Amino acid sequence: MSYPVKLIAGLIGTAMMVIFIGGLSQSISAGFAGFSGGLPFMIISILVCIGATYDFWDECVRRKK
Repeated sequence: MSYPVKLIAGLIGTAMMVIFIGGLSQSISAGFAGFSGGLPFMIISILVCIGATYDFWDECVRRKK
């Protein structure tokens, strides 16, 4: 796959996943669980989003030799 296609597809996919996970985390924390009940899921969500962003950078942005 060419570099621009890989970059655009990876960016769109990563952005959609981060937005979905962020919205899910926000709705759990704002809903019945409350902030303290949603805190473990929020921490896990942040770590997953950081991992997905790093994987996007490693696979799509960084040029390998």
